[in-house]
Amino acid sequence: MKISRILLVIALALLAMPATRAASETYTIDSAHSSVGFTIRHILTKIPGSFAQFEGTITVDRETPANNTVHATIAVSSIKTNEPKRDAHLQNDDFFLAAKFPSIAFQSKRWERTGENTFAVTGDLTIKETTKEVVLQVTLIGFGQGMNGKAISAWEATTKLDRRDFGITYGQGIVGNDVEVAISIEAPLAE
Repeated sequence: MKISRILLVIALALLAMPATRAASETYTIDSAHSSVGFTIRHILTKIPGSFAQFEGTITVDRETPANNTVHATIAVSSIKTNEPKRDAHLQNDDFFLAAKFPSIAFQSKRWERTGENTFAVTGDLTIKETTKEVVLQVTLIGFGQGMNGKAISAWEATTKLDRRDFGITYGQGIVGNDVEVAISIEAPLAE
């Protein structure tokens, strides 16, 4: 009888304790409220573009950000530059070769805190058959609640790539080599 009372007291005490946050939380990228954009020089002007289809997850350890991870894929066929002929050309052999390599992938390897809410995120970026290490400059915008009351996180990231590093060399002298990438992410907590 005493043992059952002790167990009951322990169980009630555990139930009364405040819930603690899990060591890590996984957020799923909401492509409807996120964007993956880029700019690249064409002769003298910068041409903007974006990808409409992408997915991924961000696993966050709020206490130890070095444990954070991100994995994302982008559908090459979803490229948009406001010119359908150019979009089709970007998917052919001269550029992304989308029929053979339909996606671009990023997998983080290291998160380094650079400020209160900023990080240098090093990871492997795969475009076509080439994988290169790149660094994203990432800002945590914050954690909050979405319109449906669900927990969300918001992030922004930028980087600059040299397209030649990924075997994309068509149009030298007309198309610039530096690609400026800008990403804005809203990601609800995964269930």
